[in-house]
Amino acid sequence: MRQLTVDVNGHPYNRLLMVIILIAGSFCTVLNQTILATAYPTLMRYFSVNTSTVQWLTTGFLMVNGMMIPVSAYLSNRLNTKYLYLGAMTTFEIGTIICWLAPSFAILLIGRIVQALAVGITVPLIQTIMLTIFPAEQRGTAMGFTGIVVGLAPAIGPTLSGFIIDTLTWRDLFRLIVPIVLLVIILGCFFIHPVLKNTNAKLDLWSLILSTFGFGLLLYGFSMVGTNGWASPVVIMSLICGVIIVGIMFFRQLRISHPFLEIRVFKHSQFIIGTTLSSIVRMAMVGVEMIIPIYLQTIHHLSAFESGLVLLPGACMFGILSPVTGRIFDKYGAKYLTITGMTLLTIGTLFLVTINQNFPIIWISVIYMVRMVGISMVMMPASTAGMNSLPVSLFADGSAVNNTIRQVAAAIGTALMTSVLDDVTRQSSQHLTSLAEKVDAVLNGYHASFLLAAGFASLGIIISWFFKTKQQLDQTEQ
Repeated sequence: MRQLTVDVNGHPYNRLLMVIILIAGSFCTVLNQTILATAYPTLMRYFSVNTSTVQWLTTGFLMVNGMMIPVSAYLSNRLNTKYLYLGAMTTFEIGTIICWLAPSFAILLIGRIVQALAVGITVPLIQTIMLTIFPAEQRGTAMGFTGIVVGLAPAIGPTLSGFIIDTLTWRDLFRLIVPIVLLVIILGCFFIHPVLKNTNAKLDLWSLILSTFGFGLLLYGFSMVGTNGWASPVVIMSLICGVIIVGIMFFRQLRISHPFLEIRVFKHSQFIIGTTLSSIVRMAMVGVEMIIPIYLQTIHHLSAFESGLVLLPGACMFGILSPVTGRIFDKYGAKYLTITGMTLLTIGTLFLVTINQNFPIIWISVIYMVRMVGISMVMMPASTAGMNSLPVSLFADGSAVNNTIRQVAAAIGTALMTSVLDDVTRQSSQHLTSLAEKVDAVLNGYHASFLLAAGFASLGIIISWFFKTKQQLDQTEQ
C-alpha cells in the first residue's frame, strides 16, 4: 500500500500519519460520551445537585451532538477538510478547558455542550475522510480502524472514569485530555490535508432549523424516558413533535434543489440495510453497556470501577478485532460476516437472560466479550457496505445520515431497556416483603431488559441475509 498520496490541491501527504492523527483526536472526542458514567455521585456531592440535574451532563451532550451530525454533511461539502477538523478539535479543546476549570455546575454543562458541538462534526467527518482517501477494496480495513474510535472509546469510558475518580479528582477527567488534544491540533496543522472536494452549496436555513429542533426533540424525548417514564406528557409531546418536525424536514429535502441533508441516499437498498444493521447493533450495545454495570453494582455490590473492569476485556476485544474484521470484509464482503456477528451477539445476549444473584462475575465478562466480538463483526462492516453502495459525491451525506440514525437508535435502545427494567421490576415487586423476593423481582427486570436486547439482535440476523455477497456486487459492477 503506497502511503504517499496527494490531496485535492495536488500536494503530497502521508496518508498513514494523517489517519493516526485523525483517529487519536476523534478517540478523545468520542471518549467524552461516557467519561462521566461513574463520576455522577462525585459531581452531585461537589456541586450539590440531584440525579435528574446531573444527568444533563450526558443528556445535553448527546442531544447537541445528535443535532450537529446532520450539519456535518453541509460543512464537509462547503469547508476545507483540514480547517474544518482543526476547527472542531479547537472547539473541543475550549469546551474541555471550560469543564476542567468550571466553578459551577452551569459552567460545567456549558463546557459539555461546547464539546458536543465538536464531536457532532468529528465522527461523521473522519468516516467520510476514510471512505474518500482509501480505494473501495481497502475501505473495510480503514473503517475497522475508525471502529476503534466509534466503539472502543465509549466502551472504556466508564472504566477509565472510575479509575481516575478513585485515584485523582473529577477535574482530571478533563485535564488529562487537554494536552493530548493540543498535540493533535499542533500535528494536524502540519500533517492533515484537505482531501474532500468542496462545493458552493448554500445552507437552507429552514432545513437547519427543522433538523435542529426535530432531532433535538427526539433525542430529548427518548433521553427522558428513564427519568419520567413513557406516560410522561413531556416524553410524549417531545417524541410526537420531533417525529412531525423531522417528517417535515425530510419532505422539504425532496422539494429543494440543494438539500441540507441528502436523503436520496435511501434510494440505495444496500445503504438502507447497512444503516439499519449498524443502528440495531448500536441499540443492543449501548443499552446493555448501561444495564450490566447497574446489575453488577446492585446485585453483586461491586464498585463503579470494579464493574467497569468486568467490561474492559470485551472493550479491548472490540478494539483488537475491529481492524481484523475490516480486513475480512475487504476480502469476503459483509453478508456472512454480519450474519455470524449478529448470531454471536444474539447468543451472548440470551445468556444474559439467565443471570441470577449467584451468577459468576467471570462469566459476565466472558459473555460480554462474546457480544463484543459479534458487534465488531457487524458495526463498521455494515456501515462500510452501506456507504460503498453510494457514489463518492454522497459520502458526506451518507455518513451524516448513518450517524444521525445510529445516535437516535442508541437513545431509543437505552430508553426502551431502561423503561422495561423499571416497569418489570416495579410490577414484580408489588406486595413483596422479603429481601430475597425483592431481589428476584429486580432480576426479573434485568431478564426482560436483556431479552429485549436479544430481540434486537435476532432481528439483525434476518436483515443481514439481505446483504449482497461480494460475488454479486462484483458482477453488478461488471
